[in-house]
Amino acid sequence: MISTVFSFVIGLALICIAGDRLVDAAVAIARKMAIPQIVVGATIVSLGTTLPEILVSTTAAFGGSAAIAAGNAFGSIICNTALIAGLSQTIRPAGRVGASSLAWRSFFFFLVIGVTEIYGGMKNAYGRTIGILLLAAFVVYACLNVRLSSGEESEEEAEGGEEVSIPKQLLILAVCAALLYVGANLLVDNGILIAQTLGVPQRVIAVTFIALGTSLPELVTSLASLIKGYGNVGLGNVIGANILNLLLVIGIPAAVQGIPLERQTVLVDIPLAIGVMAVLLVPILIRKKSSRIQGIALLCIYALYCIRSFL
Repeated sequence: MISTVFSFVIGLALICIAGDRLVDAAVAIARKMAIPQIVVGATIVSLGTTLPEILVSTTAAFGGSAAIAAGNAFGSIICNTALIAGLSQTIRPAGRVGASSLAWRSFFFFLVIGVTEIYGGMKNAYGRTIGILLLAAFVVYACLNVRLSSGEESEEEAEGGEEVSIPKQLLILAVCAALLYVGANLLVDNGILIAQTLGVPQRVIAVTFIALGTSLPELVTSLASLIKGYGNVGLGNVIGANILNLLLVIGIPAAVQGIPLERQTVLVDIPLAIGVMAVLLVPILIRKKSSRIQGIALLCIYALYCIRSFL
């Protein structure tokens, strides 16, 4: 038991330290290349923090358990938006968000999740065809990020006179992403063992440790961004991570062997994922900034979702 608790603490320390350094490296790159923070958050940072979901779903697919991929993907979208973005916007609402940076990513997200909802409702599964289409959409998304980022307005003042080595910062990003994955695994695996030792029911473990585990990197990164005053990195991270959850966390296992869908996913999880993203994004697109009311509303929605799942 002592070794389990020690491993749990080590995992917590890893994700805290790695999340902190990942934010620093991402912001350094943004300033050096005059890229808006929200763009870096939606691309480099989100890819790093989504690695746990991608690796878990891919490993499950090759291991013959592709059914967990859909729950992993849509559960992470709900957690990222309602809990992580909700907490972030409650603590410090985002201000001066570039409209062009957010608008096309929002349209892209709602288009893709709308297609997955319609297809899933018709087929009750994600076959190889839609898996390949989602992977092709990832290529399109990556190209759009490269092509449009140069034309997106920067909502931050560039700081001059700072010498930054881009290769060094990219190496730090890669190392921090790996440490986030290792730390999240240590935290989740040992957290489950501790909960089992204390007699916590398996369903409670699934709703808490497993559901939140793969989203811990996003949570730590978003909170670190807030503490350092880079709130738009955290917002971009959530949006980018949600898009990658659709394109890769579902796309890869679906392309490998297909994903069976439960009716609960089609009737509850996907519509709720659409709803919480609308609560987060629509007011920001209209007002160019968020409000604390949005954050509180999102947290209440997540609390109700957890209670409903538990019951």
